Order: sequence, then C-alpha cells, then structure tokens
Amino acid sequence: MKTLMLGNEAVARGLYEAGCSFVSSYPGTPSTEITECVAKYDEVYAEWAPNEKVALEAAFGASVRGKRSFCAMKHVGLNVAADPLFTISYTGVNAGLVIAVADDAGMHSSQNEQDSRHYARAAKIPMLEPSDSAESLAFAKLAYELSEQFDTAVLIKMCTRVSHSQSVVETGERVEPAQKPYEKNPAKYIMMPAYAKKKHPVVEERTKALTAWAETAWINRIETGSDQSCGILTSSTCYQYVKEAFGDQYPILKLGMIWPMPEQKIRDFAATVDKLVVVEELDGFIETHCRSLGIPVSGKDLFTEIGELSQNLVKEKLGGAVQAGETLAEDIPARPPVMCAGCPHRSLFYVLKRLNVTVLGDIGCYTLGAVAPLNAIDTTICMGASVSGLHGFVKAGGEECAGKTVAVIGDSTFIHSGVTGLINIAYNESNSTVIILDNSITGMTGHQQNPTTGYNLKGDPCTKIDLESLCHAVGIKRVKVVDPYDMETCQAVIKEELAADEPSVVISRRPCALLKYVKHPGAICSDPEKCKGCKACMNIGCPAISMVDGKAVIDETLCVGCGVCEQLCKFGALA
Repeated sequence: MKTLMLGNEAVARGLYEAGCSFVSSYPGTPSTEITECVAKYDEVYAEWAPNEKVALEAAFGASVRGKRSFCAMKHVGLNVAADPLFTISYTGVNAGLVIAVADDAGMHSSQNEQDSRHYARAAKIPMLEPSDSAESLAFAKLAYELSEQFDTAVLIKMCTRVSHSQSVVETGERVEPAQKPYEKNPAKYIMMPAYAKKKHPVVEERTKALTAWAETAWINRIETGSDQSCGILTSSTCYQYVKEAFGDQYPILKLGMIWPMPEQKIRDFAATVDKLVVVEELDGFIETHCRSLGIPVSGKDLFTEIGELSQNLVKEKLGGAVQAGETLAEDIPARPPVMCAGCPHRSLFYVLKRLNVTVLGDIGCYTLGAVAPLNAIDTTICMGASVSGLHGFVKAGGEECAGKTVAVIGDSTFIHSGVTGLINIAYNESNSTVIILDNSITGMTGHQQNPTTGYNLKGDPCTKIDLESLCHAVGIKRVKVVDPYDMETCQAVIKEELAADEPSVVISRRPCALLKYVKHPGAICSDPEKCKGCKACMNIGCPAISMVDGKAVIDETLCVGCGVCEQLCKFGALA
C-alpha cells in the first residue's frame, strides 16, 4: 500500500517490517517520533530509557539475547551513548542492532551543530543516510541485513528535513525472524584487553569488507545527466536540493551508505566528468574522503560549513538561475520563542531574578528563562551540566558564591544525567542549592513520559521514581517542595536554602500547563479602571498579557488563570 509518511514514521515502519522486537530510546528532536511511532505496533516492545547511554546498552542486551533491536537519539544524544557505541563496534552483535541518530543542521532545537558522520568513521561502524521517507523505510530494513551479515551495529543518520518531511512510501508485511540462540562467548562479548586486542583486527577487516560491499550496493547509485562538465557527489537532503535545482542536467553519484564510502566507484564517476563537486551540509566529510583518494574536488570552497543548504544556494554556487522569492507587503513582527502562558517555570525564574542569584541552566523548555524579560540564566551547556557545573562554580568561588548561586534542571533531565552531579555535590560537599523544575513530563520534545511521571511509553502505569526520596538517598538532607505559582513561598524557601550551610534541593512542582489532564480555573480578568500602566505584570513575559492604550490586557484565549500576574499587580487590576 502506498501512503504519505514522515521520515521518522517511515523508519518506524521499516523497523516493524524488518521484525524488530525491542526498542529503547531517549526523546530528542528531531528523532523522537521514530520511537513514538514504533510504539504503536503491538508486536514491538518499546520504552523510554533514562538516557541515551542506557538506551543503547539495553538495545545491545536485547541483540545479544537474540532479538532484533533498535535505539534512537538526536545528535547530542550520541555523545552520551558514545561510550557503549565504540566498544559495541568491537563485540559485534547477535541479532541485528540498528541505531538512528538525527542531526539538526540549522540548530532548530539544539545547542550545537554536530555532524554525526564522524562517529561512524571514528567508531568504525557503518552508517546509512536516507534522503526521503521511502529510503528511510528501505534503509531501516537493509540495516538489519547488514548488521547480521557483517556482525556489526549499523547507524542510520537522519536529519531535520528528512525526519520531519513527508513523501510517498510503499508499506509491506512484517517478517519476524526466529530468535537467535544466545551462546556464551567470552572472547566476543567480554572486552577486557586480552580479548579486545584480538577484536581490533576483526573490525578493520570488517571495514574493508563493507567498503567492498559499498562499491556495488544499490543504495550508492549513479544518475546520468546531459551535461558532463560537472558531476555532483551528494547524499541525504542535499540530494533533494540538487535534484530540485538542476533536475537531470548534471550526473549525480548519490551515496546511501555514508560510511564506509566506496573508493573505486567514486574514482570511476570522477573520471566521467570535467569537475567533481561535493554538495553536503556541515563538515566536508565526503570531500575529505575524496581528497584522501587523491581525487580533485570542490566542496567547502563553494558551500558553507554552517547551517542548512537550500535549492537556491545550490543553484547560486553552481551557476544556475536563482529564482527571486516573493516578499509580503507588510513586515511580520518577530515572534521569539517564549514559555507558554501558565508555564510553571516562569514564576520561579522571576523569583530567581528578583533574588539576583547566578543561575546555571540546563537543557529543556525552561532554557527560555534565559531570554528577555526574565534574563535569569547564566549558562546552558548540555544535559545535567547545571548540577555538575554548580559544584565546580561554588568550589571555585568559595564564600563569594555561597548563597548566591543555584542550578535549575527539569525532572526528566535530572533523571537523565543530573542525579550523578547531585551525588558529586553530596560526596564532595559543596554548599550548593539545586532546583528541580518538576513539571511532570518531558516537555520540550512534546510531552513524553519519563521515570518520574508514573507512566511508561505506552501510557501504562509503572514505577514512579520519587524525587524527594532519591535526593535523600544520595546524601542530600535538605529537600523542600514548593508550588511555583506561590511566588512568596518560593522566594522564602529559596532564600532559606541559599542561607543553609549544607547542600540542598528545592523541587518546584507544578504540571506543565499544556498537559491535557491539567484543569485550569479560567482566565484572569483585567480592570482598565484600576490599571495604572506600571507594566509590572509585563516583567514575567507572559504571552497572554499585552499593553493596549497604556493598559494591561489579558488574552482570554491564552490565559490559564495561574494567578502569577495577579501577585505582581499592586493595584488589584488583575483578578
């Protein structure tokens, strides 16, 4: 049956049709929907893991036990999973193991631009790179064949434009292979030095065999063109840009396996054209490979290493006619990202700003506490870094930082990698105050469950991790819970914990305002007669509040009635 699918949805379908039985992932845009979609198939066990390292290790365990398994993450998540990834390259697999990593060129929802192709080369693990939904489905199925044929995990590299765009796919039936028997094999699965030394040569030979496979693989294809003056070597979404820009004008070598890449196939293709141009996003990965083969090539001398490419940019750099876009008659006001109306994090950040403390932030929708008018965050690095960084900041700053610095971290992020930083605070005794922003969900990636919510990926009730007990268990004696909508109490508790002479945790607990089951009291009403136009209510940056003719106005379609603005108004104009 032919149907439209998102790239991520198509990967999930490919996993299903290939007989994948076990999926463990951590949500991260633009990869999240793969796991959400595959969880809809009853034949596949699917879960959210606390972090990407745990997810990959769990998937590896399922592979060793004989079931085809899968793990998905975004590009920065692969950093977290890199530890098992590099050693799994040595052990190989039993049943097929496929790992999807989704890059975010353009940083639509990420803290850096990172080219995951380098991981494939560094870990010596094959990587496939689809360019549309049909290939996403087909490559997912192919990945299992390669995994079991070459005894290796296989990476599938997605990107924002492929993950979140739709194209036509043709679905098939599920074919679930028999479970492979597990046989105890210390030399294969125990990577102590004596065994690992013997596995490295095996990995190198495997790379040679995969390179030979890539020479004739159907996923590395040559498309003829009418103009041999230029040949284009490309992959992924850049292939789509090239086709839209030039159609069949230039010959194209389209790579579906991005590592290891063929060698003779590229040489032969280069020999048929006057010049070879590599069109790829971010780093000159393919270009470097070509140069290592001694092939003259253009690439990053034409195209940027920063951000996404486009059809017009490809046309411009390769001498095509660039079509001018149309402009609107009126300028559209900028709409910077902002925390939602009623977001429980907003009032907490307002309190922190009022207390004039240094705030080490973390990864989540609460990172928006860094923007105006709150401007309440000083650093944001990676998952869990707020807690670990706070310890170092306080140790380095001594008395100067005591009582003046906090870390903020979400509930899901705390479980992901914040708890280890808190253990470090307790163990090495820094006088640090950590604020856990518990909104009862993994918010930024679209409301996924996590170990603190009491529900699993399928929505079934499960074990709920008690944050208070966990903090006590790692050695934190002072643990307080506050409602962020109650700003006076929040401020009093935070001041008290900052004044304490030992580590402490404040849990700011209030569900995300967008959760379907959260009931709201109704919109706040504004009284123009009482409003003095002081704009105190504007200091929290709530999108439901605006100033019209010098008076505060509440948008009833946005306001959830959290009451935070009411606490700021000294004239009773908001109630």
